[in-house]
Amino acid sequence: MLERDYIMRLIQEFMAALERMLEKPEIEERRKEIQTLYDKYVGPYSFYHTATVEEALEALAGIDEEHRIGKIEMLAELCYNEARMFSKPESDMLLDKAYQLFDYLEHNSGTFSFDRRNKMNFIISQKVNS
Repeated sequence: MLERDYIMRLIQEFMAALERMLEKPEIEERRKEIQTLYDKYVGPYSFYHTATVEEALEALAGIDEEHRIGKIEMLAELCYNEARMFSKPESDMLLDKAYQLFDYLEHNSGTFSFDRRNKMNFIISQKVNS
């Protein structure tokens, strides 16, 4: 139970930091901050930013299940939000990665999330409209 509480607090702290990052007006500030969020909450930005979903999931495979699901959720959010800081084709690559991670969570997390479903639907609509 303590582990679950810790993970929930970690995710809440992460989401608050992500919101603060999105409020920054300068794109370069946001890019630096998002790199810090990768490093602090998921792992090295240099790896996770360019890793395929399979590579990212493999890298997180050694972590206990609850913590791993939390890190996957944070990685999906980072990819989703980072996509807004880039133009095509990099934004499309990040949105694809976010979708795959959200889909993984949809099937493996044991929780339903309207927010996650809305983000997945948004990503699908972006693909249809491009």
